Amino acid sequence: MTATIEQLEAPKPEALAAVLVAKTRPPRPSALSASITFGWRAVLKIKHVPEQLFDVTAFPIMMILMFTYLFGGALASSPTEYLQFLLPGIMVTSVVMITMYTGVAVNTDIEKGVFDRFRTLPIWRPAPMVGYILGDLLRYVLASTTIMLVGLVLGYRPAGGFTGVVLAVGVLMAFSFAFSWVWTMFGLLMRSEKSVMGVSMLVLMPLTFLSNVYVNPATMPGWLQAFVNVNPITQLVSAVRGFMSGSADAGALSWTLGYTIAFTVVFGALTMRLYNRK
Repeated sequence: MTATIEQLEAPKPEALAAVLVAKTRPPRPSALSASITFGWRAVLKIKHVPEQLFDVTAFPIMMILMFTYLFGGALASSPTEYLQFLLPGIMVTSVVMITMYTGVAVNTDIEKGVFDRFRTLPIWRPAPMVGYILGDLLRYVLASTTIMLVGLVLGYRPAGGFTGVVLAVGVLMAFSFAFSWVWTMFGLLMRSEKSVMGVSMLVLMPLTFLSNVYVNPATMPGWLQAFVNVNPITQLVSAVRGFMSGSADAGALSWTLGYTIAFTVVFGALTMRLYNRK
C-alpha cells in the first residue's frame, strides 16, 4: 500500500523542468530580423490578395494619361512637352498617395485583435510598425516603375539617364518611408479604417495639389507661393525632378532630407508612444 502511494506522488518541480524546459533558450531575434519578418508578412498579404496592386498600377497609369492629355495642350505647347515636366510630379503624387494604406493596414490589424498577439512576443517593440512600412516599400517601387515605363512609352526622356532615375526613386522611397509614420500614428489613433482614409485624404489633397506637381509656382498668387514653397511635396518633387533632368537641386534635396528625418523622428516617436499605450 505504501509503495502504491509513493508511486502516485506528484513529481518534483525540478524533474518537470528538466523534461519540459529546453536546456538552451532560442536566441531572441534581432531588430532587423524581426522587422524583415513583419515586412514579409505584409508582402504575403499582397500575394494572397493581388487586387491590392490595383492602386499601384491602374491608378498611376490613369493619373499620367489623364493629366498629360487633359492639360498638356493648355499648359505647354504639346502633351509630350508637358510630360517632361509632369512625370516626376505624378510619380511623387502616386507614391505619396498610397502611403496612407500603411495606416489602414495597422488599423485593420487592431480591429482583428492581431496587435494583442504582437505585443506579447519577445521582439523589438517597433518591429511590427517598421515591418508594415518595409512591406509597403515594394508597392512604392512598383508604382514608380509603372509610371516610368508608361512615361517612356508616351515619350518621356530623362536627361539624367538611368542613374538619375535610380537616385530620384531612392529619394522618393526614403521620403515615403518617413511619411508613412504619419499614417501609422493615425492608424493607432483612429477608431476605424474609414476614419484613417478620411484624415489621410484631408491631408494629402492640399499637399499634392498646392505644390509644383502640375504647374510652376511662379504663376500662383504671392500668398499661395509662400505655402507652396515650404510644402514638403514641393521640395520632394523638385529633388526628384532635378535628378531625372540631370541637374540635381541641392537646396530641394536638403529640404527633403530634413523633412524625412523630421517625419521619422517626430511621428515615429508618437507612433511608438501610442503603440505602447494602446
